Amino acid sequence: MGRFDGRRLSVPRLAILVAIVGGLTFAGTSSWRHVQDAQAAGSHGAAWYAGYVDATVTPLYEFEQPASKAARDIVLSFVVADPDSACSPTWGGAYSLDAASDDIDLDRRIARLRQAGGSVVVSFGGAANSELSTACTDPSQLVDAYTSVVDRYDVRTIDLDIEGPALADAAATQRRAAAIKALQVARAKAGKNLRVWLTLPVSPQGLSTEGRQVVAAMLEQKVELSGVNVMTMDYGGSRAKDQTMLDASTSALTATHRQLGQVYARAGQDVGSATLWRRMGATPMIGQNDVPGEIFSTAAAKGLSAFAAEKGLGRMSMWSLNRDRTCGANYPDVTVVSNSCSGVDQGAESFAALLRGTMTGSPDSTEVTPVVGGRAGGRDSADNPVADDPATSPYPIWSADETYVEGTRVVWHRNAYVAKWWTLGDTPDDPVVDESASPWRLIGPVLPGEKPVQVPTLPSGTYPAWDQGAAYRKGERVMLRGTAFVAKWYSTGVSPDARATQNEPSPWRQLTDAEIRQAAAAASADTD
Repeated sequence: MGRFDGRRLSVPRLAILVAIVGGLTFAGTSSWRHVQDAQAAGSHGAAWYAGYVDATVTPLYEFEQPASKAARDIVLSFVVADPDSACSPTWGGAYSLDAASDDIDLDRRIARLRQAGGSVVVSFGGAANSELSTACTDPSQLVDAYTSVVDRYDVRTIDLDIEGPALADAAATQRRAAAIKALQVARAKAGKNLRVWLTLPVSPQGLSTEGRQVVAAMLEQKVELSGVNVMTMDYGGSRAKDQTMLDASTSALTATHRQLGQVYARAGQDVGSATLWRRMGATPMIGQNDVPGEIFSTAAAKGLSAFAAEKGLGRMSMWSLNRDRTCGANYPDVTVVSNSCSGVDQGAESFAALLRGTMTGSPDSTEVTPVVGGRAGGRDSADNPVADDPATSPYPIWSADETYVEGTRVVWHRNAYVAKWWTLGDTPDDPVVDESASPWRLIGPVLPGEKPVQVPTLPSGTYPAWDQGAAYRKGERVMLRGTAFVAKWYSTGVSPDARATQNEPSPWRQLTDAEIRQAAAAASADTD
């Protein structure tokens, strides 16, 4: 006999049963998908915040001394092609990798930040100059160029900021994707991972066609793409007149989320919604944007941070830490973008802290560079200072009997310091002296394998000898006992090497190594 012998299942009952079974099936599938989303999102680690730092703009931003946890992790910008050598990486077209180490102590400052627990992401590209893949057309040399940067700074996360003409360069898009894939494979063979983020311009309607193609190229090359960071800034005509900067930004992120779902699906990677949010980031331009009338306020920063927390955004950045402060009263027109201030009244707030919000992760999940000498601070112990060796120190060893003027660099206990003003007999690492009162600023540790820096010199007579009876205006240069100085303001009768203090600073500044090299090159050209 049949199981339902003596009973008939009516058509209405059958419909109800089918609906119940179907609902249970959908609910089970949906719940499982949510579990998969959560597991995948969690596998990418905690969401992280890191502000961009323009490495070459003056005045230099001292990222190696983070003032807060929000300033501890940075995206160092920008590595671009050398204008005179397409396959040679430079910082901003101004410094080769070696010159950046010699002239602005970049390697040492990175090491110092890592001692303080920070992480460094290196960003390639940007709005100005040429991203490496657009200028360097030789595939193997392009791989070598990217590799030289990643290896030199031992970075575990890179950022590819593709905008402007580079965005529409289809050939460069393919070269870049192939080179990054080769780089990831090589790093993996060496037992080192490499996280790759794309940073792309966006409108409130989402990514452009070219932007989506840049993402698709990476996925086609099987690059392990950590995520896509969109520049929620400079909307121009794409933003409606009644649309706030916050609304434009959340609209841009929502539209990009939908678009990326389609791009990943076409690449055979049908990821869930939560995973996709985790693979996205946002980077607003704080305060006054490049587009007149576009102002990203501290209130907008709070709103964007709340949106990121709600959606589970994987990354937050900003342009830039250099600008995260209220402009001073001597900056007359805040509607003109400054490299050193935001253009809005921030009060006691920092955009970095507001945008970081509840994000507690780091761009790198593992230690990047071990502390030099085994301990932070450059000592084996308080009673056993590390010995300084002139043969392996980039700068002269500090001496209590030597006079040092502003800008002089020395080594003491395997750390490099720069003089903030005239000093004699002040120990660079005196633990009882308040940092603001010390004439020395810690740059960072002496790095393994370093040799003495060849300090450039100028021929005698390059500039007039300093004359006690002469009056000097700002910008004038003189020489004293073979050292070149430049006047910071009008002075007369004050020797460039005369004693100066924090309260009574010297009107003279010693020329930097970069300035000396430029002067020497100009002098050489004049004699040819």
